[in-house]
Amino acid sequence: MEITLQVNGVRRPVDVDPRVSLLDLLRERLGLTGSKKGCDHGQCGACTVLIDGRRVLACLALAVAQEGAEITTVEGLASGERLHPLQAAFIEHDAFQCGYCTPGQLCSAVGMLAEGGPSAVTEELAGEPELTAEEIRERMSGNLCRCGAYPNIVTAIAEVGA
Repeated sequence: MEITLQVNGVRRPVDVDPRVSLLDLLRERLGLTGSKKGCDHGQCGACTVLIDGRRVLACLALAVAQEGAEITTVEGLASGERLHPLQAAFIEHDAFQCGYCTPGQLCSAVGMLAEGGPSAVTEELAGEPELTAEEIRERMSGNLCRCGAYPNIVTAIAEVGA
């Protein structure tokens, strides 16, 4: 199938098999290798990208279903040489060790900060909940870090979220 994707602000026409995941298309056809293939089952979050500003596991999304959507990968977070505030905070707070999960963590954090609203751990449901460490951990729970850099990830997100 011939489709056109809008990836990181660039229109990309591609001929794609209807069974191909968005992750495989991004990595293998478009050369955007920032999103990682961790589990390929939607359980680790290493492949997280933003589709129309919402967090999506690219390994579970079919590429053909994304026609007309705005897809943002970790490569599209920065503005030229200027890092996204979360990228800068991850560096400042050493929020990664091996770095494999970092692209998914970053995309998920960008989406999470834009979402707002209550989570499973929010005590007061009225108004916008305070972005506590517990709130961040709950909202980022779909992104796993095998190295255990969670304390620094939470600190980086909290700094930007404030």
